[in-house]
Amino acid sequence: MITKDQKTAVIENNKTHEKDTGSPEVQVAILTERIRQLTEHLKKHPNDDHSRLGMYKMVGKRRRLLEYMAKKDIERYRAIIAKLGIRG
Repeated sequence: MITKDQKTAVIENNKTHEKDTGSPEVQVAILTERIRQLTEHLKKHPNDDHSRLGMYKMVGKRRRLLEYMAKKDIERYRAIIAKLGIRG
């Protein structure tokens, strides 16, 4: 589970303007952090299928947000991919 402090730090690092909390960049960054934490959890608890399902849903949501960004503004998409180190 992502703590409030961790989430605030992720938002600060990825916001596009002063009061930004919901832009696609911030949403993708938060989902990426949660996915990374769940991946570590699932390495320790491989039979936790409920958490695995939740992680799959987050991966799908992140994928849809990234597809939206690629369609709307390819440069923002490339920047967030490079910054977060996802997609190969």
